[in-house]
Amino acid sequence: MRHLLKGNKLSRETSHRRSMLLNLCKSLIIHGQLTTTIAKAKELRGWIEPMITAAREDSVHQRRLSFAKLRDNGLVAKLFTELAPKYATRPGGYTRTLKIGRRSGDAAEMAIIAFV
Repeated sequence: MRHLLKGNKLSRETSHRRSMLLNLCKSLIIHGQLTTTIAKAKELRGWIEPMITAAREDSVHQRRLSFAKLRDNGLVAKLFTELAPKYATRPGGYTRTLKIGRRSGDAAEMAIIAFV
């Protein structure tokens, strides 16, 4: 039984998976949208949406918690000043995933993940 075992391992070790998803989070905050595989996009939702929910409350504590994950003052500032106010009244679902077909090299299902 898979009790309390959520998430996809993406065929990677824990440290590689965490760093990859954190890099995807940073890129999504910077650019607003990414093109990646569907599995990575689905996993990325579970990382970026709690960050935005936490950023809706602009406090020193929340900024420090966000900095502990992102490790970049510029990204934390953008998260709290640009992204969070846009979603202040939205109850969740800050990202949209659009399937775009298969990658030509290995036929992996690709998707665009972007902020709503």
